[in-house]
Amino acid sequence: MKWSLLELNKYKDKPCEFSETLDLKESLMKRDNLILDVSPVKATGILTVGKEEYLLHYRIDVIVTVPSSRSLTPVPLTFAIDVDEVFMTPEQYQQRDERLADEEIILLEKPTIDLDESVEDNILLSIPIQVLSEEEQTSQDMPKGNDWEVLSEDEYEQKRQVEAQQTMDPRLAKLSELFNETTEDDDN
Repeated sequence: MKWSLLELNKYKDKPCEFSETLDLKESLMKRDNLILDVSPVKATGILTVGKEEYLLHYRIDVIVTVPSSRSLTPVPLTFAIDVDEVFMTPEQYQQRDERLADEEIILLEKPTIDLDESVEDNILLSIPIQVLSEEEQTSQDMPKGNDWEVLSEDEYEQKRQVEAQQTMDPRLAKLSELFNETTEDDDN
């Protein structure tokens, strides 16, 4: 869904309310190849036209399926995201007061506000880096296979300390052999 800025001028007195169901599956899967599935996106909100900016406030409800970062099993993530964005034309940006930080303003390159693009960006930003299935979250078992295993940091440190205690300096290994020979000679 897109609004042209000329069309939005008729909403100077009252906000433009919207409630849309967006099909963004294909475009989201193109932008992030880890996404396995996306439900239709429900976006509900208002767009307010001010003298100095365009304020967009909406809520996204969507289910995004991504692979578990541990086992690659599909994990559905349910999102309910509240979004507030401030849009300005280059002319409005030049005349703005300093109450808004530059990083809070989205500068319009075209004379339109694109809801689909905004929704896509906010969904992608909400996907966590580490995703675990419910079973993986509750289980203390780490994955392992032939000649490999995943260790927690604590387990790794313990294993390293044990190996350090068991590992002998090669220079001292010869002395140890001599010591063993002398104790055997003493026993005879």
